[in-house]
Amino acid sequence: MNNKKITKIFIKTKAKNYNVIIGENILKNVNKYFNCNRNVLIITDKNIPQIYIDVVKNKCKNPYIYKIKQGEDSKNFFNVKKILKFLLKNNFSRKDAIIAIGGGVVGDLSAFVASIYMRGIDFFNIPTSLLAQVDSSIGGKTGIDFYNVKNVVGSFYQPTAVLIDISTLNTLTDRHINNGLVEIIKIAATCDKKLFDRIKGTKNLKRDIRSIIERAVVLKKKIVESDTLEKNTRKVLNFGHTIGHAIEESCNRKYLHGESVGIGMLYFSSKIVRDEIKKVLIKYNLPVSCKINKNKIYELLMHDKKMSSNNIDTIYVNEIGKFKIKKMQVKKIINLM
Repeated sequence: MNNKKITKIFIKTKAKNYNVIIGENILKNVNKYFNCNRNVLIITDKNIPQIYIDVVKNKCKNPYIYKIKQGEDSKNFFNVKKILKFLLKNNFSRKDAIIAIGGGVVGDLSAFVASIYMRGIDFFNIPTSLLAQVDSSIGGKTGIDFYNVKNVVGSFYQPTAVLIDISTLNTLTDRHINNGLVEIIKIAATCDKKLFDRIKGTKNLKRDIRSIIERAVVLKKKIVESDTLEKNTRKVLNFGHTIGHAIEESCNRKYLHGESVGIGMLYFSSKIVRDEIKKVLIKYNLPVSCKINKNKIYELLMHDKKMSSNNIDTIYVNEIGKFKIKKMQVKKIINLM
């Protein structure tokens, strides 16, 4: 693989068009892809390597740094209020920008703040986790958690650009790499059998990860462009998430997001597909079952943002690479468990 190669994937939506730039060791060229010649608030978390922050900071004309505590608990109104106050105090205008450096929590929170500050300022995303690179950084979903319900408050707000530096994955543990891989398994299981088979068959994930990421981004691009506001086909991206989110919360986050989604996918698959997904999850040391409190799951599902008239649109996979949208009552979903 040519490390100097840059891939640009152009995403076109009614709200905004933008590039997803993919390469290795490209963080140092951030000002080539982002307009950094203004006030820029860099939002990150305390566990992100300082070298990433410094590289971006040094490319900005007038940078400010804001660090949050790592983890899902940071996606709350308290932090939204603090960041908004920071922006006002430092005289950020509608012509200024926010850059997120981190995983999905940093990206979701930063994008939400960008969407509401002065009715919207430029938002750039630098996802440093595999999960964020292939999923949450693309498509414009922003959000925070409220009353223990994940992402129940948020908006659709497309980024101005996304920069995916593959080299940032080198600082992740195997568990976090595999956690992010679940989101690729998800989109492959529903939309691309060839990609699924590649993930299942690869003998060197590290060698193949860039091309796998690029394919996953292309697949998400097609889905987002066809249904930006998740009225129909974009719901496919929720495969495994209905129960997965509930598992994540009810188990007090013993399982990471991707791990929970992986388990969740098994409940909405035919036996043949379930067996195939299990093989892949086991290959990457991902859990395939967990202890479940059905009462907690029921309560969480009743507050699911996909709920409508006591039904939830769920994604069911009968054959690898194909999916169906099924309306299900919460009681029926619980009966699957």
